[in-house]
Amino acid sequence: MNKIKSLFVLCALTVAAASASAQNLNEMLINEVLVHNETSLVDGYGNRNGWIELLNSSYGSVDIGGCYLTDDLQNKKKYLIPKGDVSTKLAPRQVVVFYASGIGEQGTYYINFKLEPGKTIYFVSSDGRTVIDQVTIPADLGVDESYGRVHIEGTIDDTEFTKMSPSPNSQNGDLEAETKSQIMARTDPYGWIISLTSMSVVFSALIILFLIFKYIGKASVKYDRKNDSKDETTVPVAFKPKHTGKKDGNMPEVAAAIAMALDKECGNEVKAAIALALHMHLTSYVHDQESFVLTIKSHQTQWSDKRDMQLRKPIK
Repeated sequence: MNKIKSLFVLCALTVAAASASAQNLNEMLINEVLVHNETSLVDGYGNRNGWIELLNSSYGSVDIGGCYLTDDLQNKKKYLIPKGDVSTKLAPRQVVVFYASGIGEQGTYYINFKLEPGKTIYFVSSDGRTVIDQVTIPADLGVDESYGRVHIEGTIDDTEFTKMSPSPNSQNGDLEAETKSQIMARTDPYGWIISLTSMSVVFSALIILFLIFKYIGKASVKYDRKNDSKDETTVPVAFKPKHTGKKDGNMPEVAAAIAMALDKECGNEVKAAIALALHMHLTSYVHDQESFVLTIKSHQTQWSDKRDMQLRKPIK
């Protein structure tokens, strides 16, 4: 039993890890593209090639090994990012540059096709079918001019592509702009605002739960009382006492009159029993008090008992 539980837990953890990894992979973005490189980034071989920059926009690590880069939608597996390279596991918010040298054998970050203006670049999932992100290179993109993703002013997470000065191996946009954590540190240096906000949310939730449970409790008590009163009103008529002008004043006289009427017909024991029964019938409910307990006694037959089948004396 313990082995089955351990196997179940292991399978659940595996599925959860795979789901989390796939979710983070879907947050990979093409961050910046440069086609004509004359003064920008130099690759490991001393050449100035075009390049593609990918960004892990999630807050978890992502392994892009096994994914694909292509400029042909009919050939989504044009360049396979090698598996097993530890450098393909990107940290949160990390960027990585792939050089478009056209020679894939040069290394992990050298793709086997050149970049051309007007073409669309696709980043494809490891299944070789799902396109995670894409960008179309402007046909009029100039020399040493890149096409990058920048944050849209006035929004939280929305971005758009625009022509810009190359900024490889770094996130695009205004580097001097304050981040959310920096804004919070400036406006609430001691953490009072966030503490009060958190406490108000928690206590508000507790108050709401208290009101809900209180309402449910009252409704339950009201329902139980209604059922009890309904049970009392549905007692059979035969078992209800017959009331007279006084509460119980005439009951003994009625019973005595009945007993005297039967004096001539029955013996003393019968008269007393009848009078007592009538008195109980007229003054209270008469009903058997059932315990609702079933007692089952086992009944065994002894036809299969070997002791009864054997003879006391052996047959000669």
